[in-house]
Amino acid sequence: MSAEPESCDLTPVSLRDDPDTGVEVRESSGDFNMDLQQPIFFSLDVHQHETQSAKVVSRLSRKAAATSVVTTSDSESGIFSGESELCMEHESDLDWFCSSEQKLICLHCTIVGSCQGHTVTPLASRVTAVRNQLVDICEKMQLQAQRIERFINQTLTAKERALQVEASGAREQVVAQLSVVREAVEEEEQRLLEAVQREEERVEQCLLTQRAHWGQALAMLTQTRTRLVHTLTNTPDIQLATSGQEIAERIEEAEGVGEPHDTDHLNLNASCSDSKLMRGLWASAILLGPTAYGSANLTFDERTVSSVLSLSEDLCTLTFLPKRSRQSPPYDPARFDCWPNALGTLAISSGTHSWVIDMGESGAFKVGVCYSSMGRKGSGNDSRLGYNVQSWVLSKYDGDLSFCHAGKNTPLHVVHKPKSLGLLLDWPSQTLVFYDPDSSAVLHSVRHAFSGPLLPAFAVADRSVTILH
Repeated sequence: MSAEPESCDLTPVSLRDDPDTGVEVRESSGDFNMDLQQPIFFSLDVHQHETQSAKVVSRLSRKAAATSVVTTSDSESGIFSGESELCMEHESDLDWFCSSEQKLICLHCTIVGSCQGHTVTPLASRVTAVRNQLVDICEKMQLQAQRIERFINQTLTAKERALQVEASGAREQVVAQLSVVREAVEEEEQRLLEAVQREEERVEQCLLTQRAHWGQALAMLTQTRTRLVHTLTNTPDIQLATSGQEIAERIEEAEGVGEPHDTDHLNLNASCSDSKLMRGLWASAILLGPTAYGSANLTFDERTVSSVLSLSEDLCTLTFLPKRSRQSPPYDPARFDCWPNALGTLAISSGTHSWVIDMGESGAFKVGVCYSSMGRKGSGNDSRLGYNVQSWVLSKYDGDLSFCHAGKNTPLHVVHKPKSLGLLLDWPSQTLVFYDPDSSAVLHSVRHAFSGPLLPAFAVADRSVTILH
């Protein structure tokens, strides 16, 4: 029986042929005797005296066993780089990693050495875990970098473009409205223009700050990711296994970047061009001036009148009916079948319009505007004036006035309860004004980006209301 000799190079040696047996024999600096008549299963490199041979054999056996578990894929992937260091204490390969002390150790260290009882991991497993962690981190950083790039290139850029449009529109609105009463409000005009300018500068500064901040964050994140990728691809296994602190610091630095968020601070505050004085003077100038607007053609649309209301012959008065007097009108998809509502005949999508409603002694009514797409059927909020996003009304109930939109009521504190209510809708400025026709005092105003034609809207749950011409 014969076996192919296996050797492990530990010290420089030379080979010669034994003239008697023809077997290769290694020479070393020490004296080493081998009985060549015994069966040969291993050929060992020895650099110590014969008294140390047993220790060397044991160490080489462990090394051979450890080497045998290295798969081809591990070698090809670079988990084992070919570099090898020995334990200073036990002169064994450093093929284990102590998690407790964050250092490389040998097997003896885990059994009888300083790391006995510590949490230890095979070197290959430790390196694989570090690599997998770095891959995950780099992927997350790449996704975060993409989100920041989109925020910079899309959101901030769009905000900059929108800012110019919004600021320009605000200026035009301020100048257009103040031109109606130029002589009386020149000082107010200047004040408002400066407010818009300050607001524009504020938003511009916010955008510049955001762009600078996230630009630096992106650069830092990219640099950190590049370094980690370099560490992942170029650092030897042994150094990679012990670089946990450096990697953790870079990861902590990258995690501090955070995520970009769009906030209201990046938008122009529409209130910067708003002025109670301006609205009052502007409404008065329109309603009382030589070119006052009227609503001579406005009537109630009888197709929309609820079955709990009656409509006068001239189509200008709505009256709430007691139950015994109600009738069932013909079905019409435009009719309100539950709430005591009705709509006007004038669809507004341009120009400036106003109309006046006489409430008489009614203690429960609503007047305002709504989209033509507002719901008509059922008792839900989608067909209830002021309780959905499609209607804006001024309401009186229990003697109190309030403005209602999307289910939110804003109480109106007025000294004198008017007997009639006027509405002014200026489409170019997207402004709806509720006012007292007797004094032209503004009771409430709304600025909203209306998305479609508006219809005058009414509701009465007590007595009658009448459109005045």
